[in-house]
Amino acid sequence: MLNDQDRIFNNIYGLRPTTLDGAKALGDWDSTKALVLKGRDWIIAECKAASLRGRGGAGFPTALKWTFMPKVPDGRPHFLVINADEGEPGTCKDREILRNEPHKLIEGALLTAVALGANASYCYVRGEFYREAEALQRAVDEAYDAKLIGKDACGSGYAFDFYVHRGAGAYICGEETALIESLEGKKGMPRLKPPFPANAGVFGCPTTVNNVETVSVVPAILKRGPAWFAGLGRPNNTGTKLFCISGHVNRPCTVEDSMSVPLKELIERHAGGVRGGWDNLLAIIPGGSSVPMIPKSVCETVLMDFDSLVQAKSGLGTGAVMVMDKSTDLVKAIARLSKFYMHESCGQCTPCREGTGWLYRMMKRMVTGDARVEEIDLLEEVSRQIEGHTICAHGDASAWPIQGLIRHFRPEMERRIAERRSRTLAA
Repeated sequence: MLNDQDRIFNNIYGLRPTTLDGAKALGDWDSTKALVLKGRDWIIAECKAASLRGRGGAGFPTALKWTFMPKVPDGRPHFLVINADEGEPGTCKDREILRNEPHKLIEGALLTAVALGANASYCYVRGEFYREAEALQRAVDEAYDAKLIGKDACGSGYAFDFYVHRGAGAYICGEETALIESLEGKKGMPRLKPPFPANAGVFGCPTTVNNVETVSVVPAILKRGPAWFAGLGRPNNTGTKLFCISGHVNRPCTVEDSMSVPLKELIERHAGGVRGGWDNLLAIIPGGSSVPMIPKSVCETVLMDFDSLVQAKSGLGTGAVMVMDKSTDLVKAIARLSKFYMHESCGQCTPCREGTGWLYRMMKRMVTGDARVEEIDLLEEVSRQIEGHTICAHGDASAWPIQGLIRHFRPEMERRIAERRSRTLAA
C-alpha cells in the first residue's frame, strides 16, 4: 500500500486550488532553479538510477531514451514533445494531470528539456480535451507571468518555452511519429524509422516524445532522490503509477498506487471491489483496450507492473483497468473494440488497413455464432498476419484483444457456433 507521504499527485482529484499558489503549497516549483543548474548529465543520471520507465504504454526506460538525443550541437534546435493525446479507450489519467496538476507537468517539462538540451516543448493535447487544454494554458500563462519559464526560467539563465497544441481527435496521433506529423500540420500518419525522432523529429530537428505522466514525475524524482523512487514497487518496475479503474466495479476511479500492487488488491481497496463480489468477476483488461484480457484465475495473483503482466501474456499499457463481470458478453465487447481499431486505422499499411476490417467482420459473425469452428483459427491467423507487420503498433493493438479472447475464452466462441448450428438444423 502506498503511503500518503510517497504520493506524487496530491491534487489529482482537484480538491485543492489548481492555481500556481496552490501548486506551490504542494511543493511544485520548489528548488527548481537549483535542479536546472545541476545540468543535463546529472538529471539523466538521477532518472536512470530511479529506473523510471515510460508511463504512456511501451514502458521504455526514460533516461535511456533521453540519451539518444545528440550531445554535440549541429545548429538545429532540440525539442521536447509531450504526448497528451490519450486516445486509448479506458484511459483517463493524463487528463486528470492536465486538469488538476498542470504545474507538475510544466515544471517536469522544464527539467526534462534541460536533460535533452531543448529550449522549447510542445504539449499535444487531445482535441476532445477542451477544458483540460484551457486549464493547462492558464497554468502556462501563470508560469510565464511568474518568470518560472521563458527567457530566464526560474532565474537560472536557461531559456525555455512551453506551447500548448490541440489535436483533432485522431487515435493514431498517440503514436509518436504520427503526433509529430500532426504537429507539423500534416495528416497524422506514422513515419518509417529510421530516422528516429531523436535524429529527425519535429521540423526535422532532434526530438524526444514523452507521456504526460512520465514528464510529471521527474521533479519528484530529482527532489526526493532516485533511491526513494526505486524503493517503490520492485526492480525494473519502480515508482508510483496512476491507474484508471472502470467497468463493473462499485467505485470507478483514477488512483495513484505503487507499481507492482496486486491487481486484486488495487480493485478491492480503491474501487470498492467487483460489482456483485470478486466471484462475479469474469475477465479484466489490465492496461487499456489494446492489451489482451486476462481471466479471473490470472487476476487472482498478477501484479500491476510491466514484467508480471507480460508473463501473464498481457501488458501494463497505460494502466487502465477495465473490469468485466459475468454479465458481460465478452465476444461482443471485443467485437466493439475491433470496430474501433478498424475505424482508427490511418490506412497507410496494407495489413492494418485491410486486416482490421477482416477482424471486425469476422468478429461480428462470432458474436452471433454465424461461423464455423475452424474459423476461430482463421481469425487468430489473420491477427498474427497483422501483428508485427505494420509501421506502428496500431496493428498489434487491433490483434491483441482478439488473441486474448481466443486464448482464454475459446469455449465460449465455440458454444455460440454450436448453438447457432443446432438452431439452424432444428429449423
